[in-house]
Amino acid sequence: MNHYKKYLAVTCISMTGISAAHAEKLFSDSSITLLHSDQYEAFGKEQQEHTFFTFENVTAHDWGGTFFFIDANQGRGSAEGQDDVYGEFSPSINLSWLSDRDLSAGPIKDVFLAATYEFGGETDLNNYLTGFGFAWDVPGFSYVNTAFYHANNSEIDNDLQMTLTWGAPFELGPALFLFDGFLDYSTAEPDHKSELNFTPQLKLDIGHFQGNPGVLYAGVEYSYWRNKYGLSDNLIETESSVSALLKFHF
Repeated sequence: MNHYKKYLAVTCISMTGISAAHAEKLFSDSSITLLHSDQYEAFGKEQQEHTFFTFENVTAHDWGGTFFFIDANQGRGSAEGQDDVYGEFSPSINLSWLSDRDLSAGPIKDVFLAATYEFGGETDLNNYLTGFGFAWDVPGFSYVNTAFYHANNSEIDNDLQMTLTWGAPFELGPALFLFDGFLDYSTAEPDHKSELNFTPQLKLDIGHFQGNPGVLYAGVEYSYWRNKYGLSDNLIETESSVSALLKFHF
């Protein structure tokens, strides 16, 4: 086991001990999402139709938090039979909590240690990302985070990655909306191109009209993915897809 795997394992074990001992849970949420589009780019510069089922769980504690998701997709039409499963687990530890000092400064709310384990997918990868990040105080947003990783990749050369995540609730008349998503950028290395994956979601809170806000959402997801899987345009087109979305929280 190399030092990246050890770092992730120690982080997870440490957080398990913290949680069992004296951690305070601030927030926990699970959800199931249904996504469908016929605009997903595939090898050979072909657009395919897929339906994705995603389970997500996110927790926030005084020491940091965890994020886990797993995608299961079903290929349709020309993609029938091309089903696979992909997932990520991302723990973080707040350095303010760890050092017992207030590290906020200006728009920075906190600094955190970050790790991510990526598994599965078409190439059955096992990637280990370790680094640090910043939690930002941005007006109108419930959260904005940036993380900077070194990625120890199983299928391609190691690279660097920056991840931006955000969530911004807003109102239009009687309707409640949520605009959230992520942006990933990873560096080019000798065996692959740099990647840019920008995936925002715009969702209407349907549960709000039934007196249960934050439970059921419907909306759209847009995905812009340049050099998908680190491949050049002569192998796979830049993805620019719109997906119908339904999300249930519990």
